[in-house]
Amino acid sequence: MGDTEKQHFDRLSLMHGGDLGARMGIELTEVTAQRVVGRMPVAGNTQPFGLLHGGASVVLAESLGSVAAMMHAGEGKIAVGIEINATHHRAARAGFVTGTATALSLGRTLATYDVVIVDDDGNRVCTSRITCLIRPTPPGA
Repeated sequence: MGDTEKQHFDRLSLMHGGDLGARMGIELTEVTAQRVVGRMPVAGNTQPFGLLHGGASVVLAESLGSVAAMMHAGEGKIAVGIEINATHHRAARAGFVTGTATALSLGRTLATYDVVIVDDDGNRVCTSRITCLIRPTPPGA
């Protein structure tokens, strides 16, 4: 990562990682405006039957898409999710799931990403799409 990307990444890790990302165990491994990759453990993010909770997949997808949109927005702007959907294809029971957010459309006011989440064997667990609104950073933020 270059110095500029590193500065953005540091800002994002503080601003977007937050308590939820830490609780979920989300780790970002690649960060650009075009693509963000991150992983999350299945353990601790399951529903009562021991399967990865669908909501956990959505949290991962929104986290990755929002970080990418923040990278696209640049300094002095924020990105907030305005729409997300998810299709859950198969269960994950152990290990990690890895999500890759890939830009579909990057504009001045909207950024949309396709997010594919796979298990440790590369099987697709979830497909999601997130759209973020890009706004000026509010005073005091």
